[in-house]
Amino acid sequence: MRRVEGRPTTGSRAVAVLLLATSFLVAVADPAEAKRRGHARKAVSGYNPPYAAMVVDVKSGRTLHAVNEDALRHPASITKVMTLYMLFEQLEKGRYDLDSPLSISANAAAQAPSKLGLRPGSTVTVEEAIKALVTKSANDVACAIGENIAGSEPRFAEMMTRKAKSLGMSRTHYANASGLPDPDQITTAHDLTLLARAIQDRFPRYYRYFQTRSFAFRGRTIGNHNRLLGNVEGVDGIKTGYTRDSGFNLMTAAKLGDRQIVAIVLGGKSGASRDRIMADLVRANLPRAFAGSRQTAPVVEVAERGRPAVVAEADSRTRTVLATADDEDIETTSSTSNAPLDIRPATTTPGSRRTTLQALPGAAQAYAGSAGQAPFPGTAGKSTARLPAVEGVASRAEGPPKDARGDSAKPVTPSPWVIQLGAMDDEDKAKSILADARSRTGMLSKAAPYTVRVTHGGTTLFRARFSGFAEQSTAQDACAALKKNGFNCFATRS
Repeated sequence: MRRVEGRPTTGSRAVAVLLLATSFLVAVADPAEAKRRGHARKAVSGYNPPYAAMVVDVKSGRTLHAVNEDALRHPASITKVMTLYMLFEQLEKGRYDLDSPLSISANAAAQAPSKLGLRPGSTVTVEEAIKALVTKSANDVACAIGENIAGSEPRFAEMMTRKAKSLGMSRTHYANASGLPDPDQITTAHDLTLLARAIQDRFPRYYRYFQTRSFAFRGRTIGNHNRLLGNVEGVDGIKTGYTRDSGFNLMTAAKLGDRQIVAIVLGGKSGASRDRIMADLVRANLPRAFAGSRQTAPVVEVAERGRPAVVAEADSRTRTVLATADDEDIETTSSTSNAPLDIRPATTTPGSRRTTLQALPGAAQAYAGSAGQAPFPGTAGKSTARLPAVEGVASRAEGPPKDARGDSAKPVTPSPWVIQLGAMDDEDKAKSILADARSRTGMLSKAAPYTVRVTHGGTTLFRARFSGFAEQSTAQDACAALKKNGFNCFATRS
């Protein structure tokens, strides 16, 4: 029988069909093979998230690099920078301290990874929550922060969005506290540079948590996802992020000598490529940053509406709002009277370099740091131990400047713009910080100090403020002068 070369016989065709069917069944039944084939399809599809980047010189405000900086992007876990901004604000107000417990709801515990895996009904401290977001980027903890502050995560997201608008982040909208995928969670590289600067300007003491390389949590050591820390000179934070829709994101701050920048990379194709891009941007642009004194005002929150005066008769009631507060924070309080404010500080031992400012609570010290770098909150003891007393302040035993006493002849009327230094748990402490600020800053020689009593969550605080600023720019200039002398403050409408 003659055989035709290359032409299959009926029997061989049957065998081939049987082998093909067997191979198909094996591939379907083998999860590893199915997974491999799935990855192959993804590779062929050429997943390529949209890219955007921006680098800003902190001192001059100059844009050093920009690509698609105003295009809408998903922030992913960079969202948690705003979540922490909101939590730092609560620490500053005195609602929480670093040891305060945050409860974990069933909703928070059910969040998708990355997370700590906390059980419903359990708690974490505020400090553990901060470190969990900075290092692990824990979604369950981010949700819990929002729920504890606002009562629900959606309400917290609304607060975050309003906060973003007050910072000038006009194209940013938040839908959750974690950055988990949501089509309404959007921002831009430009907006994120504002947030990167604002969180450093407003919370220099707490910002340093972003330098945490790892932390021990209940028998585990959790490392930071930010691979640039310790590997790129000058980098001191701040946050990574990733979802499939966003690509690999990174917000970075870098400081070397007298130069300082913030940088954003969004839509990296991989963590490694994103890190390489950011490292190149830092190395190329940090040497170009301005090395002189800061020329731009700090990024501060701007009130969206005018507010009534906060000084009235002692028996009157007035609504007051912090420049940093959201609508939920509006409180009806008894204001201080319009009687002249005596801001003479308490007497100290001649020659002493520690004054009554050392007794300031954590909420106040967040505004009134030392003239040097703010000390990093430690890991042992109570929050008051983590926030050391202000040092390096000259003795004021001889009393306040003459012009401070001269204010006692007339009442204080808030100007269109005022500046606030802090909210203390005792009015004498508020007066003391006002006196110290005025004695060390010539721009406040004609400003009028006053305090505002507020009650929040059963806690009474006294806001330390200066009046005498007709324009926002002059108020911000005074704040800048205070910051150079070791104080923190912000400008707001009266």
